[in-house]
Amino acid sequence: MTGIEFLASFLRTGRLHGIGIGSTLGEVDRAVRHRFVDVVDEDGRSLRRDYGFVEFYFNAGNEWVMSGGSIELHRLASGRYRAKEWARTMEIAFPRHVAWQDLRDELARIPGAPELTVGDQGGFLEYRASASGVSVLVVDDEEEERGCHAGHGDVWSVSLWASVRAR
Repeated sequence: MTGIEFLASFLRTGRLHGIGIGSTLGEVDRAVRHRFVDVVDEDGRSLRRDYGFVEFYFNAGNEWVMSGGSIELHRLASGRYRAKEWARTMEIAFPRHVAWQDLRDELARIPGAPELTVGDQGGFLEYRASASGVSVLVVDDEEEERGCHAGHGDVWSVSLWASVRAR
């Protein structure tokens, strides 16, 4: 699967590899077979699991439960090894840069694509899909050129922000 197809599916469903808001840490472990680093806050109430350019956030309770996540696509511009490793372990090939127009075109081909609202985030445009709880930050600075960084019109990150909902 291509990274663009994967992101379009995530925007439509709010699910990554079948996991999303409300998934347990065990469910994430079964779905994502990739190296990671866990960072627990000093109070032991939250956990951030960092896979390099993909991160999931969890809240404590009887077990750790996913409260959000993000795909930090801007990190791929300077580190192709992250994308190569993800392609090897998860079978999803991400390009070095993801153009928002390419993602929009793919999203338009998917039945049931969510409506997007747009807002200004100071140098970024944020496209929010309320139906899936996913937002996309796009570089909106015309002076930003592609290279070791995401450039104008490129996706900076894709985030799962919705509050807990029934699965």
